[in-house]
Amino acid sequence: MYRKYLDTIRPADLTNLFFIGLFTLLTLFFYDSIESPDRLLITYFSLMLLQVLLIKLNPSGGLTGLFRDVIFPVISIFLVFDTMTELIPGINPHDIDYILIRMDFTLFGTYPTVWLERFNSPVLTDILQISYTSYYFLPIILGIVLKLKGRNKEFDTGLFFILLCFYLSYVGYILFPALGPRYVIDHLQTKPLEGNALSEWIYNTLNRIEGIKRDAFPSGHTAITLTVLHMAYRYEKRVLWIFLPPAIMLIIATVYCRYHYVVDVIGGVILYVITLILGNYILSKSTYKS
Repeated sequence: MYRKYLDTIRPADLTNLFFIGLFTLLTLFFYDSIESPDRLLITYFSLMLLQVLLIKLNPSGGLTGLFRDVIFPVISIFLVFDTMTELIPGINPHDIDYILIRMDFTLFGTYPTVWLERFNSPVLTDILQISYTSYYFLPIILGIVLKLKGRNKEFDTGLFFILLCFYLSYVGYILFPALGPRYVIDHLQTKPLEGNALSEWIYNTLNRIEGIKRDAFPSGHTAITLTVLHMAYRYEKRVLWIFLPPAIMLIIATVYCRYHYVVDVIGGVILYVITLILGNYILSKSTYKS
């Protein structure tokens, strides 16, 4: 009976419930070491309650359908990410930046963010900062394209993989907390990033929105971008060719703009592969019919 009921729920919705439930349990277990745990619990319980309500309603169109398919997943990802500010140091307060820095130096014989200073220019900084922000829009654009074409099954599958990748990256941040080069090795940089007013505004806005999350490893920007490209390759190849240039620049921007170490990017590639393997395995066991 229970299994039969689960078969009526989209894998994406189950993924949302599972990981928010996991973060809820972690908050309860580490309650005394987490700052503002009640705020986190209210966020998690509210999201789970709303997710259950949407599963019950099972809207197939209209504003409610749009909310379930596009708006609510975005809200969930953003709000859960916001809780990482308190959750990560409460669970694992030991940053691994020194390991990542050492790995980068071992691989390249230098610090990549410092080496990239030779290419520093206001125009390039603006272009790469803009490309870096495309991470927030690529999944949404692909989803909207699939929805407008009535490809609901493909949309559901893509949403599942993207949510899975996001949440696995959050788990990675908890296991391997790191601040990133812009905070830890800023003293090694010989000059600041040269950018115009636009790139400075983007940089400051991202800092205000994201805050300090210890979310350098693995690079979620890399993993999510590769996952979106993979879904576009599967379902909308024309979109893939449109996405490819900003996606390549986005991955370059992760290091050039000093958000990530190169090993973070490698970790993001590994996370993308794990997402595909695990996601395909889960879907092979699912009997859900959209």
